Amino acid sequence: QVQLVESGGGLVQTGGSLRLSCAASGRPFSSYAMGWFRQAPGKQRELVAAITSGGSTNYEGRFTISRDNAKNTVYLQMNSLKPEDTAVYYCAARHSWSREYEYWGQGTQVTVAS
Repeated sequence: QVQLVESGGGLVQTGGSLRLSCAASGRPFSSYAMGWFRQAPGKQRELVAAITSGGSTNYEGRFTISRDNAKNTVYLQMNSLKPEDTAVYYCAARHSWSREYEYWGQGTQVTVAS
C-alpha cells in the first residue's frame, strides 16, 4: 500500500494562489498515477487534475499538477482562486493499469474569501 498526506491548504483571498503538496510513503511512488480531487459542501467529489506515472497530464487551466518522484511528492498549483474553489482537497493514487483510485489522503481544507 501507499500512504498519502496532504498539506498546504488554508485561507486565501480571491485571485490568490496556493500550492498543495501530497507526500507518499509505503511503496515505490513512481509506479502510481496520481490525482487531486475536491469536495465542496453540497457537491459530489470531483477530479480536478491527474498525472500518470510518466508525468503526462490531461488538465489545463488555473490548476497545474506535477510530481517529483525523487521526493515522493505530488503538487497542485492553484492560481487565480475563486470562492467556488472552496473545498476539501484530496490526494489519491491508483495503479497505472487501473482507472480506479484506490488510496486516499485525509484531505486539506482550501477556503477562498473575498
